[in-house]
Amino acid sequence: MFNKYIKIIIALGITVWAVFQFIDGNIMNGISLLFLAGIFVLFYFKNEFILLAFLQLRKQNFEGCKKWLSYIKNPSSALITKQQGYFNFLQGILVSQTNLTQAEKFFKKALDFGLSMSHDTAMAKLQLAGISMSKNRKNEATKLISEAKALDKQGVLKDQIKMMKDQMKKANGMGHHQMRAQMGGGRKKGSR
Repeated sequence: MFNKYIKIIIALGITVWAVFQFIDGNIMNGISLLFLAGIFVLFYFKNEFILLAFLQLRKQNFEGCKKWLSYIKNPSSALITKQQGYFNFLQGILVSQTNLTQAEKFFKKALDFGLSMSHDTAMAKLQLAGISMSKNRKNEATKLISEAKALDKQGVLKDQIKMMKDQMKKANGMGHHQMRAQMGGGRKKGSR
């Protein structure tokens, strides 16, 4: 993987080479080189490993997603700001199954760096709402659900938002101990 600045330097070098090809009358070579330079510019703005990780996530292949993200050793030098947001977003999704506290940190970092699409921001806020609800922070969860609903202009997350609101209503109707038991945080009978 190339550093983000090396990608731009390579793109500029190839563009200069393309100009010399145009000057020499090799028009097709120049055009081909400009396309090659364009690939490096594209990968400056859209990191190749993050794209491959998203592809694996779409296939529900979490191990494949984790593998592609592991190739990004130093996100701050390899990625532009928005890509760092998506890097943390994907990390949050991966660890949300096992460690809610770590997932919460990743989702908050993703929001701090920023995400390009509003429905991705809505998804991160909805994930944070679920984590807040599981940690019995109802006010924070309610606020995050409202923010997610406002960001979800196309209605992509409509069903998830409705389900989360229904869970909030159920949680408000029961006591703290009942809610913990329903979410898996209560003690089993006979355990100390």
